[in-house]
Amino acid sequence: MPPADAHSGPGPGAASVRPGPTGSGETRFPAFPGFGAEDDDADSEDTLDLHLPAEFLALFRPKTPELLDGLPEWGPVTTPAGSFRLEPVSPERDLALIHGWMNDPAVAEFWDLAGPPELTERHLRTQLDGDGRSVPCLGLLDGTPMSYWEIYRADLDPLARHCPVRPHDTGIHLLIGAPEQRGRGLGSTLLAAVAVLVLARRPACARVLAEPDVRNAPSLAAFRKAGFRRTAEVDLPGKRAALMIRERAARAAA
Repeated sequence: MPPADAHSGPGPGAASVRPGPTGSGETRFPAFPGFGAEDDDADSEDTLDLHLPAEFLALFRPKTPELLDGLPEWGPVTTPAGSFRLEPVSPERDLALIHGWMNDPAVAEFWDLAGPPELTERHLRTQLDGDGRSVPCLGLLDGTPMSYWEIYRADLDPLARHCPVRPHDTGIHLLIGAPEQRGRGLGSTLLAAVAVLVLARRPACARVLAEPDVRNAPSLAAFRKAGFRRTAEVDLPGKRAALMIRERAARAAA
């Protein structure tokens, strides 16, 4: 889905913490004697309603790193531009850098995340507090952070409601952060490298997907040069997107 939209969100809570029916963060626990039970002898379904903060509920969400096959341990890949690797974002360490990139007008036009640091942090934590189906990453070229990536399970994302996807399809979002790094062909180089990395580290994945805005001509050109083919146009919340796909069989051609 477009980066400005949250991904499909966190997975189900653990059995001991049951979200309320409205999804508003209300959590219900079995009633204790003397707390809301009108008749101790009755077989009552009374419950004690507690409103718990999202930070507490996040502790009970199961993390499932296998959803992306242990992305933090994927390691580097050699590219014509240097050694490149993905490093999962740490908001405490990386928020200022990513917030600055999101407020660059060239980035904000398509990411729609310009604004205060809290907006960027909320976007990051929506993924980090989820179940592992989407991982925000910094892209490090020869050790220097220079791009922002989101690697996500397209088959578990709202994108699957808008176009056909297959089990284990993996989606990517990318922005080149530093203005001096743009316009040098790095986008296509890194897209090709990450596509190869995804297919190498995720044996069950046969396709890498992307959905750039149809108005973003430089992005479309970079995907094509990286071995992606444009298969369709889809209407997503906030944009009309070109569905770009790189299949496992295309690895040898790039």
